[in-house]
Amino acid sequence: MALMALGVNHQTAAIDIREKLVFDYQASVDKARWLVGQGLVTEAVILSTCNRTELYCEGETPSNLLELLIGQRNLAIELIRPCVYTHLGSEAVRHLMRVASGLDSMVLGEGEVLGQIKKAYTTAANAGTVGKYLGRLFQTTFAIAKQTRTNTGIGVNPISVAYAAAKLSQHIFSDLGKITVLLIGAGELNQLIAKYLVSMGVQEIMVANRTEPHAERLALSFGGKAFGLEKLPEYLGQADIVITGTASILPIVGKGMVERTLRQRKRKPIFMVDLGVPRNIEVEVGELEDIYLYCIDDLQNIVEENKRFRIDAATQAESIIKEAADQFMNWLDAQDSFKMLCAFREKFEQIRDQLLQESLHSLQLGETAETVLKHLAYRLTNRFLHEPTRRLRCASFEKEETLLFLIKDLFELNHETFYTK
Repeated sequence: MALMALGVNHQTAAIDIREKLVFDYQASVDKARWLVGQGLVTEAVILSTCNRTELYCEGETPSNLLELLIGQRNLAIELIRPCVYTHLGSEAVRHLMRVASGLDSMVLGEGEVLGQIKKAYTTAANAGTVGKYLGRLFQTTFAIAKQTRTNTGIGVNPISVAYAAAKLSQHIFSDLGKITVLLIGAGELNQLIAKYLVSMGVQEIMVANRTEPHAERLALSFGGKAFGLEKLPEYLGQADIVITGTASILPIVGKGMVERTLRQRKRKPIFMVDLGVPRNIEVEVGELEDIYLYCIDDLQNIVEENKRFRIDAATQAESIIKEAADQFMNWLDAQDSFKMLCAFREKFEQIRDQLLQESLHSLQLGETAETVLKHLAYRLTNRFLHEPTRRLRCASFEKEETLLFLIKDLFELNHETFYTK
């Protein structure tokens, strides 16, 4: 079988290239059906995300497959071609398994891509462009992705400051749906943290910012409350989690403000994350009971430790993937061997059936059974051995020792019937 993976990703192409190669799910179905329907490939799955567009296919693919894939998009092929990678056979298998396991992602070990692959596969399967080989490949890949994440923990620990802040909140509060978060600052970092917190189940988020319209824009994206920094003392007591990320050169949250807040909350603890440089929260706040204060260096240390953990986990995952890819290729080779064996038997069965019909016809014409059988045996032997004998003579003449010894072993020729030197 001829398996191929062809595509571009965040490592080979800038976003201005990738965005031109995006397929939505209907477009991916239409293109895969067209490729199969035209006989250009026998099976096809198209995976398209913000970080990659890839075609996984099986069959004797044409040399201009890239041009056929991107078709009618008014793209200069000479600009696209340097960004495209092609993996064949075992490399295609290994590539898909690495992608599904998060080893080929922008963030090492992220798990979102596995869901995207499953959706792309299901879409293609429902469209009828998945057969025996890609079906087996993708199902095996899903199992391996699960194994790598379970056995290595590659996706367990966060490796970005924003995600680490959100994840740390999840570790401290078992049910984020019951807590209130206050974000001080409406910059990109807090926007990303808000996105993570909402995905983790947070329902109540307040945003405080020096420029209140900026706070309102961020709060509007998840139905939160917004206010200016001057109202911070009024709302601080409502927050179970406080995350700051502003460019202020002076602390915004002081020890006195927090002490008054704790009295209002009747000593109910507050988890605080200060991502500001300079710091947005006075260092002395961390000395107060019922306050759990982390600064950006604390989170950075967590991130670096987690990166080392994920790199170690990735090494283990690569080993799992290599073994799985080898096993899949063994299965694939067995399918090729089976097809060759079927073709081998079919060829000689056709010869047998033809000669048998001719022999039966001779009997009907009155020839004796003994004569017909002798003639049949003679012709069967000649027809069966003609091509192997011709090839054996050539091999002997050309000193093709490997082939000669293979024939000797195949037909159990245990005595020297030809020369190999």
